[in-house]
Amino acid sequence: MKNFIPIECITNIKQFSVTVPNQIQKIQSKIPYTAQITRNTPTAFIFMIDQSVSMRRPTIYGGKEMTMSEAVARIVNNQINELVYRCIKTNEIRHYYDIALIGYGHDAYSAWNGELEGRDFLSPEEIKNHPYRKITIKEEVRTRRGVQEKEVEKVQWLDARHDGKWTHVHKAFDIAKRLLNEWMSKHQKEDCYPPTIINITDGIFNGATDEYILQQANELKAMFTNDGNVLLFNIHIVPDQEAKVVFPISKSELGDNKYAQLLFDMSSLLPERYNQDIANLRGDEGKERHSAMAINADLSTLLQLMDIGTPTNISRNQ
Repeated sequence: MKNFIPIECITNIKQFSVTVPNQIQKIQSKIPYTAQITRNTPTAFIFMIDQSVSMRRPTIYGGKEMTMSEAVARIVNNQINELVYRCIKTNEIRHYYDIALIGYGHDAYSAWNGELEGRDFLSPEEIKNHPYRKITIKEEVRTRRGVQEKEVEKVQWLDARHDGKWTHVHKAFDIAKRLLNEWMSKHQKEDCYPPTIINITDGIFNGATDEYILQQANELKAMFTNDGNVLLFNIHIVPDQEAKVVFPISKSELGDNKYAQLLFDMSSLLPERYNQDIANLRGDEGKERHSAMAINADLSTLLQLMDIGTPTNISRNQ
């Protein structure tokens, strides 16, 4: 194993008075978050979805009124379908990713449905071959005659839920940690692009203290492969457009919003490879590193955040 030291630990080395062994002093020289995604060095995605009762609030998505839970389910399903599509080469579906769905409210659980119900990490081939259901929706499609509204068939794996009066994200984090412990036992010593966790919620967490939830988030972020630490995104969404802040550089952008400040502390500091995409979204120069969070994001912004949060550095030959 290469001598990789997690980003969170590097800043703390000076705190120790003991002599650090020479092999630990040699911090890995390769640039982190640059590993190509191949069948031999896959990555992983965990989507954590708030499915508590507050997600039944109405919103507008795609020009149609629906619940927040339905809108988020459609967005996540589309993202899963996009990830699977990226893995299709010639006549095969290549195992570039392991993907997990976690729903949470009062309880936390695997959010796969149909034949995949109760499963944890799944390969793109398993996902492609076992859709839960298909729905037909009207969507604007670009054609030679311009943009037209057509009926489009969409594959679904995640179902819309909005039940339970609690938002027990700590229970979802427990599942995520178990899944990553299992995944890391196979891939931690490899040059795998680190796993990404994307947590989507519309409300304030409860059932555990902020300190406990922050500790859980830090434990997840401290996990690592030879290419870098696990990346944790926390995206707070709202039904309507509000004063949103996406990928802040510092807490000063969040004002006195204590919940937003907690999300900031929970979220990963993103590597520079994300800067340009974030700059395009924020309209800034993209010279600073950003926190992987958003507060008061609308659904169109969620679409952009999901795309940024799922890296595409797939090796075309492997």
